Amino acid sequence: MMTYSSTRGGDSGKTFSEILLSGLAKDGGLFLPDEWPVFTKDQLASMAGKSYAEIAFDVISPYVDDHFDAPRLKAILDKTYGAADTRFHHKAITPLRQLDQNLWSLELYHGPTMAFKDVALQLLGHLFDAALEDKGERVTILGATSGDTGSAAIEGCLACKNVDIFILFPDGRVSDVQRRQMTTLNAPNVHPIALNGTFDDCQNLVKAAFNDHDFRAAQNLSAVNSINWARIIAQTVYYFVASAALGGCERPLSFVVPTGNFGNIFAAYVAMKMGLPIEKLIVATNSNDILTRFFENGAMEKGEVTPTLAPSMDIQISSNFERYLFELFGRDSGVLNKAMADFADKGHFEVTKDQLDQALTLFDAGRASDAETLETIARIHREADLLMDPHSAIGLKVAYGQRDKNGANDVPIVSLACAHPAKFPDAVEKATGVHPALPNFLADLMGRDEHMDKLDNNLVSLQDYIKQKTS
Repeated sequence: MMTYSSTRGGDSGKTFSEILLSGLAKDGGLFLPDEWPVFTKDQLASMAGKSYAEIAFDVISPYVDDHFDAPRLKAILDKTYGAADTRFHHKAITPLRQLDQNLWSLELYHGPTMAFKDVALQLLGHLFDAALEDKGERVTILGATSGDTGSAAIEGCLACKNVDIFILFPDGRVSDVQRRQMTTLNAPNVHPIALNGTFDDCQNLVKAAFNDHDFRAAQNLSAVNSINWARIIAQTVYYFVASAALGGCERPLSFVVPTGNFGNIFAAYVAMKMGLPIEKLIVATNSNDILTRFFENGAMEKGEVTPTLAPSMDIQISSNFERYLFELFGRDSGVLNKAMADFADKGHFEVTKDQLDQALTLFDAGRASDAETLETIARIHREADLLMDPHSAIGLKVAYGQRDKNGANDVPIVSLACAHPAKFPDAVEKATGVHPALPNFLADLMGRDEHMDKLDNNLVSLQDYIKQKTS
């Protein structure tokens, strides 16, 4: 059975069900499997022609434990991705759209909240429900969102019988559509919180609450942010799905991933470790470009968060990057702990030249300003008659730059389209003159009543609020 250990070295030998419900390790680290299952060429080839749910079973089954045996896991995956009443509005779940001869867009926004995070969080809700039913327990989910995770997490947990969910978002720093998708559900187990601060403040409060072990135990805290390993492995599936569609998982592809918290692109790294042939993984950032700068000079240096047209990427602390650093450091927790301590204390650390060179054998990176983002939205509308949200457009801007840099290359580039354009209508309209309409199932969103509470950036206030709501 697969076991899991923390990147920080103080929490090991855990099962999938244990890390599913705990999220963050007790030593403050992130869980990773103790080994990578690797597919053979024949196993990869067999994915061609399979449904999304079938490929998900192939990818996820090596990571789970006896609580999720094959029949139960298949039933959960079919309920999430294959059933007639699935919450996804495209039968392919994550369809590919060809933009030109060698450039494709992987559309990840056909779920209930029109964002890529639905793909994992719809599954996570079903996994939580099953695990909690087995244990006869109730959990308090606490998460932070820069825009899309919150609504997707709420939608994923809305019907969970044994879950209370608290989602922090930076007040005034998410789009109206993003906010309303969190604040208009008005369910007794759902608590959206507008925090007076940035996304990094929200994320830091969540980490601080988890690191208060007495509070964590008393509330039975759990996480659905991308710090939860189950979310990462669920996102890994669509890289295999795209590969199966474009080359039967035998043809190398490059992926461009609009990146904030590094979870989505780390899922692609996991796919590579499992044997998927990947030429390059290309990080695409906005002007909050800490990750792009790392791949340029090997230094992580925190700056100020700058509001942009792509708010879900307005991040300076990419939590999931710790997982990749752990791999880059040869799974040496001591080296990682020093780097994390330096970053916490000084806002800065550096890797060696050899480590950077190793990273660059797989990764590349690029950035887009707001002006370049608008230019790209206009370009793709003009050339492909397609509306694209700012986050997805940043990916395409970097994809175009990657092709310009590398010249003619037969390796297809797949750029991830992370959100429906109607989630960011002002930017899309500014670039194209076209106001993107909400899909029919959300047509009345802007008229629904909102329900949320506002809190200051204070751990005690947050903890008191959670205790009050769960008592």
